[in-house]
Amino acid sequence: MNIEFFFAASSIADTARETAEKFGLNLPQFIAQVISFLIVAALLYKFAYKPILLMLEERRKRIAESLENAEKIKIELAKTEVARQEILAKANSEANKLIEEARAVASKLQEAEARKAIATAEQIIKKAQEAALADRIKMMNELRKEIGRLVVQTTAKVSGKILTTEEHRLLIEEANKNLIPQ
Repeated sequence: MNIEFFFAASSIADTARETAEKFGLNLPQFIAQVISFLIVAALLYKFAYKPILLMLEERRKRIAESLENAEKIKIELAKTEVARQEILAKANSEANKLIEEARAVASKLQEAEARKAIATAEQIIKKAQEAALADRIKMMNELRKEIGRLVVQTTAKVSGKILTTEEHRLLIEEANKNLIPQ
């Protein structure tokens, strides 16, 4: 079996040599080109491909970090939104409570002011009644004096005599008793 393999390998080698001669293959030049290619490939790998791969890896890491940060930001934003909603609800609740307290205070103030107004009105009515009573008493006194004067004057004219001070007083008292109720 080894012999067959050897003949098959030599047959392939002969075919390769014939094909290389047909295409004008120069073995030393081909080896030099392969070595040059390998050197250029090694330099490109070291100075171009490797830094590009490192830069791409760094960029991939930054993108992954950015995505993680975006997720963290989304979570924080959701927490902030929940907290904002809670604060708004609490503020609304407190505002409603303050409004109710203000309404209660306003109602109490209104009641107090109504009581003050009623008390003031009662005082005004009382003072008006007192003033009316005082005016009535004053008018009654003036009326008594006037009636007494008229009675004395009329009596003096009718009787034709001059009355004494004592008679004036008695006539006035008598007229006041009969004409004006006390």
